Amino acid sequence: MLHNNFLALLLTFAIAIAWLRLNDHAAQRGWISSQLSRKIIHIGTGPVFVLCWLLFDEAPSARLLAALIPFLITAQFVLVGAGLIHDPAAVKAMSRTGDRREILRGPLLYGIAFVTLTLIYWKESPIGIVALMLLCGGDGLADILGRRYGTSRLPWNKNKSWVGSASVFFGGFTLAVLVLWAFLLGGVFSGEMTDYLLPIALVCLVGTLIETAPLHDIDNLTVTLAAVLAGHLVF
Repeated sequence: MLHNNFLALLLTFAIAIAWLRLNDHAAQRGWISSQLSRKIIHIGTGPVFVLCWLLFDEAPSARLLAALIPFLITAQFVLVGAGLIHDPAAVKAMSRTGDRREILRGPLLYGIAFVTLTLIYWKESPIGIVALMLLCGGDGLADILGRRYGTSRLPWNKNKSWVGSASVFFGGFTLAVLVLWAFLLGGVFSGEMTDYLLPIALVCLVGTLIETAPLHDIDNLTVTLAAVLAGHLVF
């Protein structure tokens, strides 16, 4: 653990920016599609950021410094989406169609979720971690696998598939288990990993059901909120 939280802040910020710019560059160069880049960013940014919480100590200001990172990145999203910053690489990597205004929807809500849950839950409760990992792994993996293999559609939402919904559950569950395991090994939380498996599964199940609702572009908000509420019931 780094006892200098400002050093932890700089290191976390450098790692997060390097991850984002790597994906921006790959999409702009055409090495990967913008759609795939968008989902790689969606899946990978959260775990990278949350694992960096382990670099911070227990000072009251630690969560504020950590939350500053997604806040600044989200502020940049807003400026790019509003056209105040010209960043074609970011637009290509984070939008479906190349329209910069798309960043003001899903990616913006994604950033708000990270800032809010970092401030509220931090390392005091696994609720925030599990909710964020469901947001990252669940929604991100669902789009990748659902588009490719989701031929059988849900009866109540033809835009969603059984494969996509299963991916929400298993993607979120897997990321939540892996990241929470790191926090258990780091001594942040007590108990055994087996103690957390059922609560994580229940949270992911609730989030998966909410994700199937026919709500366009706000699932980053609805899934996260549902996961948080479920977390308060099971943890």
